[in-house]
Amino acid sequence: MTTTSTPSDLANVADRLRKTFSDGRTRPLAWRRTQLNGLRKMLVEREADFLAALSADLGKPRLEAWATEIGFTINEIDLTLKNLKRWTKAQKVRTPMATKPGSAKIIREPLGTVLIIAPWNYPLQLALAPLVGALAAGNTAALKPSEISPATSAAMAKLVPQYVDTDAVAIVEGGVSETQTLLAQKWDYIFYTGNGNVGRQVMAAAAQHLTPVTLELGGKSPAVIDKSANLAVSARRLAWGKFLNSGQTCIAPDYVLVDRRVKDEFVKHLQTSITEFYGSDPSASPDYARIINDRHFARLIALLGSGSALIGGQHDAAKRFIAPTVLDGVSGDSPVMQEEIFGPILPILAVDSVEESIAFINERDKPLALYVFADDKQVINQVLDRTSSGGACVNGTIMQVAVPTLPFGGVGESGMGNYHGRASFDVFTHAKPVLRRATRPDPALAYPPYTDKKEKLIRRFL
Repeated sequence: MTTTSTPSDLANVADRLRKTFSDGRTRPLAWRRTQLNGLRKMLVEREADFLAALSADLGKPRLEAWATEIGFTINEIDLTLKNLKRWTKAQKVRTPMATKPGSAKIIREPLGTVLIIAPWNYPLQLALAPLVGALAAGNTAALKPSEISPATSAAMAKLVPQYVDTDAVAIVEGGVSETQTLLAQKWDYIFYTGNGNVGRQVMAAAAQHLTPVTLELGGKSPAVIDKSANLAVSARRLAWGKFLNSGQTCIAPDYVLVDRRVKDEFVKHLQTSITEFYGSDPSASPDYARIINDRHFARLIALLGSGSALIGGQHDAAKRFIAPTVLDGVSGDSPVMQEEIFGPILPILAVDSVEESIAFINERDKPLALYVFADDKQVINQVLDRTSSGGACVNGTIMQVAVPTLPFGGVGESGMGNYHGRASFDVFTHAKPVLRRATRPDPALAYPPYTDKKEKLIRRFL
């Protein structure tokens, strides 16, 4: 099955994929390995095609695109292939006296037919990484790339069917109408990455069929800069994580809470780091991405009015370029603090204490990521213990997602469910409990009529 193109094809995607699943084709480990190896081969052989598409959509620098999209996904595939046999193995568990003679185990079985809806900011990684988990678990899958990154969507629609079982994987291109048609169908699982508004629509549609969901959303991820922090290193790592992909990263630092006593020095280090990364004119840098489209560009330009630019602020609509920008004079109720920025604008707010930072964070929705920069372990533990976030990183940004043994996901408004590594396999797997009992002996103790003697024995051994 390739990209669906007619209304009748689109309306029956789930049914056709379910037919493939029902015939048992996807269950053997050999089939799953073949699909994963196919995806890996595609990423290696067609690297140039994907790099060109990512450049066309987002102006992604070659190395940045390879590391965050292609290399990241290859690592997910390699980890999965290495561990797949162990992950799928039935797990024996202890049984209580009341169930003896018998044995119990947990069997991992695929959920069935799943829908994956991907976003535009990392359009390759965030489409294929969930697909790796779905195929590893033995499911069939429909993948809906984002129409906002059309070059990457077209590349996947063209190339993925050349490397995987086309009866088990469907790539569906299109916009809102196609997504709604898919959501109206019955799936065994829906995996959505994007914003909270659409996430609510996905969850509402899934509820019609009692379909479970994973929602990978976003939010305003804070960065706390303590007075004990190494300011030069903190600024460098913060600038890298914020302005990667021109700020269009769901776990990018969204705003900074910096100790007032070190604010000026920290800003100087930020300026130094930005200049070292992108030069005195970032618009001429080959290592700085662009805003995805005119609508998002206009949205971001409107947010610049929330404060004064300590750094950056320059922009060019024709090139969809916004310089790495640090905003001062921002308050908690400024427009730029009301929604996830998803662009290269970094508000910086001065605070008088760690307690003030914690209170500020806790007054808002739980973020997808939280960053704390400090050398004082007590401060680090205080921030981690008294705040809630999908994930966190100490003295760094972004890199928590590069640890395959750490599950990735949100909490509250920033999402539900986890994936990456083993968690990607688990999210598309049902852990089925199975008890096997022998037919002999079959003591009368367990059956009516219930006597005082039976009750004493059952109370003793149950």
